[in-house]
Amino acid sequence: MIPLIEREVVEKKKWIAHREFIDTLALAQSAPGVMAINTAIFVGYKVKGFKGSLVAALGAALPSFVVIVVIATFFVDMRQNPTVDKIFKGIRPAVVALIAAPLFKMAKSANITYKTIFIPILVVLLIWLVKIPPVYVVAASILGGVAYGMLKRN
Repeated sequence: MIPLIEREVVEKKKWIAHREFIDTLALAQSAPGVMAINTAIFVGYKVKGFKGSLVAALGAALPSFVVIVVIATFFVDMRQNPTVDKIFKGIRPAVVALIAAPLFKMAKSANITYKTIFIPILVVLLIWLVKIPPVYVVAASILGGVAYGMLKRN
């Protein structure tokens, strides 16, 4: 959903600049709720104020909600079907690709290079293997960024 929003508001409509969109993503991640909806709300507010944020929230949430309700209605009867099970197992690699493609694009936008790639890898390992709560990683990142900025300024 995020790449679709980015393509529409940055590349096609040119409502906001690419760098501003990346900043909006960071803000949307820190706010509670679904990131795609938060992003749509921020962009909607930037473009048309409160009414824009309301319409953007409905536009981002309503189609997915309707599709899920329709699928859930029919899926109850097909849950045990072996063909459906095989289809879902076959879709898994495509889902990974759909997540990985925007990840690489955002990494380029965030200026992640071969010299700085260790940072997101370290964060993933800390959260996954060491079981450090993400909120502590975010807090440490904020403190580290502030300290780095202060040191670099001097």
